[in-house]
Amino acid sequence: MILNVVIDSESLRLKIEQDILTQAHDFFQKMDADMDKGWQMSFTWVENPNPVQRCQIAADKLYGAYEAENQNMMKMMAAYILYKLPGITDIYISTNGDMNETEMVIPSPSS
Repeated sequence: MILNVVIDSESLRLKIEQDILTQAHDFFQKMDADMDKGWQMSFTWVENPNPVQRCQIAADKLYGAYEAENQNMMKMMAAYILYKLPGITDIYISTNGDMNETEMVIPSPSS
């Protein structure tokens, strides 16, 4: 699976193997359990983040991993996003300090 990640003017194509989605299931459940307690999303406390908000949180972590040049964490966060939002093709990560502005592209199925 490919997730196209856009950070500022840089576009990254992260290839995530299907087996990572299966093998990281426990990691994803831990992330969800942490988010089930609520999350500070930039300037707003969100009591129970929905799937899109959870992916915005993961995208913020992906951005941090990108800044730290941590390829493994980037792939794990991309895998989580693919796991939470099947069908997602692109993500535009907000770098202005407001993770709520991160945008996801999920093409609608063709009729």
